[in-house]
Amino acid sequence: MPVFDVPEEALEEKFITAGGPGGQNVNKVATAVQLRVDIYQLGLPPFAFRKLKELAGSRMTAAGVLVIQAQQFRTQEANRKNARDRLDALLVKAHERDARRIATKPGKAAKARRVDEKKARSGVKQGRGKVRLD
Repeated sequence: MPVFDVPEEALEEKFITAGGPGGQNVNKVATAVQLRVDIYQLGLPPFAFRKLKELAGSRMTAAGVLVIQAQQFRTQEANRKNARDRLDALLVKAHERDARRIATKPGKAAKARRVDEKKARSGVKQGRGKVRLD
């Protein structure tokens, strides 16, 4: 059951032969699914669009098409469901808002400690100067 209502015109499915082990079934039957989703047709809010692009990474083309390949199962229907479930999971994750970061400043005591440490280090380094015989 999909969480988001993805319009069918935004989806394009292509069945291809899967790679890897599996004997003759792999060579004969096109069970793997390549699900292509035009994300511009999804009508996502800007924050979700940005996050989806970040989450998709190399699975997103320059034209804004998200490519999900599913070949885990031996049947087309199971792989088709797996691809759509993975799309739903990506969309759910993309709609989660990140917590806002609250900018903070160091306190007076922290500033004072930093200056004291710098002075101590400066003293150590100055003590390493050339030895002069007076």
